[in-house]
Amino acid sequence: MRLRTVFCSIAFALSLPAAAADWSLVDVLPIPGRSTDRVAPGTNSANINRLGFFSDLTYDARSHTWYALSDRGPGGGVIGYATRLQQMFIPIHPINGRLLGNPTVLRTVLFTDRNGQPFNGLNPTLLNGTPHVLGQSFDPEGLAVGRNGHFYVADEYGPSLYEFDKRGRFVRAFTIPQNLRPVQADAQPNYTNGRPTIVNGRQDNRGFEGLTFNTSGTRLYGVLQDPLVNEGASNDGRRSRWVRIVEFDPVSGTSTAQYAYQLESIATLNAIDPATTDDFSATNQGRSIGLSAITALSDSEFLVLERDNRGLGVEITGTPLHKRLYRINLAGATNIAAISLAGSNDLPAGVAPVGKQPKADLLAALKSVGSDIPEKLEGVAFGPRLLRGGGRVALVGSDNDYSVTQSGAGQQFDVCVNPDTGARTQVALDTPCPDGSNLIPGYLLSFKVR
Repeated sequence: MRLRTVFCSIAFALSLPAAAADWSLVDVLPIPGRSTDRVAPGTNSANINRLGFFSDLTYDARSHTWYALSDRGPGGGVIGYATRLQQMFIPIHPINGRLLGNPTVLRTVLFTDRNGQPFNGLNPTLLNGTPHVLGQSFDPEGLAVGRNGHFYVADEYGPSLYEFDKRGRFVRAFTIPQNLRPVQADAQPNYTNGRPTIVNGRQDNRGFEGLTFNTSGTRLYGVLQDPLVNEGASNDGRRSRWVRIVEFDPVSGTSTAQYAYQLESIATLNAIDPATTDDFSATNQGRSIGLSAITALSDSEFLVLERDNRGLGVEITGTPLHKRLYRINLAGATNIAAISLAGSNDLPAGVAPVGKQPKADLLAALKSVGSDIPEKLEGVAFGPRLLRGGGRVALVGSDNDYSVTQSGAGQQFDVCVNPDTGARTQVALDTPCPDGSNLIPGYLLSFKVR
């Protein structure tokens, strides 16, 4: 596959249904895989000067800056990494929304406990010596900023929802519903392994992936990436289309509801390109299609990002087919907190799902301008209003996994890609890429939204 990287600004109107015609892509900015990080604790060189952000993204209108969230760091949970977020200045043209250069890191916020000890991206078994204790293991994927300036961060390992103060110091943990917690058949928690060891709760590496306040700030909403491990036909979440959106009360720190969101069917996605032979199988439905982000439009309406796990990333994947934004409405949806979805791919009688309508086809937009297709589009946020013509900026960001992969034996490598030929090379961490190749970049997409 020939990879094409877009370095210039693009004015382009999406060809979408009438309900989605208010989104226009104006720019695609690839950001080099190496960048300056003001705080880089840890002994492994993959921690130093790496871009690995946009697992989530939010805009602070008071300071005109953006907060970009890193996940568990390079190496997929096997390299020590002090988890963090970055406060950034992203230069945006005030009239047309074009991106005028790479983001500048203004401040790095490390997540620490009350004693100032950092949370770490290492998986629980490596950090604590056992999969049964979560401890300080942290894979932050969803970010919301409260009116008090505190950071609310949702993680995949638990899944967990934590509140941190402005300095990144731990304030409290929210109470997570029991049905979301990963447990073994003997009822012990297990925060590292997947099925069949895990028999209930979130799938491995498929915990909370996005987080937002509603517009009044009275509720927080976290989205799981995929169905629970035990739900769907044959009690196999990989076959299910139903993802839970979880509502929390930020005052009490408890969950108040859960709602069922339906993923697009793999039959629909496989039919997009009948000529391809790399169709999704039945067990890809609730594993390779999932939610990556949520942001509020009102107290009951939200924008969510649904995507496949294909595209330019640290692993070679199939043909990307699905990167879309949807507008959803919780009004009228049934609270399924006490309802199991195990044993069937259909909802129980009388259960109403979340309302859903398409908003923007990100994959089509990127293809139409000849851009690379990042595998992991994960952060979505509305930014400043534009000075002419109405509308405001919305940014979509990608997670490039720090351009680090690992062998079956756990050895870590940098992934280098030639943008002209698509050729991949794995080199030792923090060694130069071959001539003509670079680390996988992160991407920012800028949209004008009317």
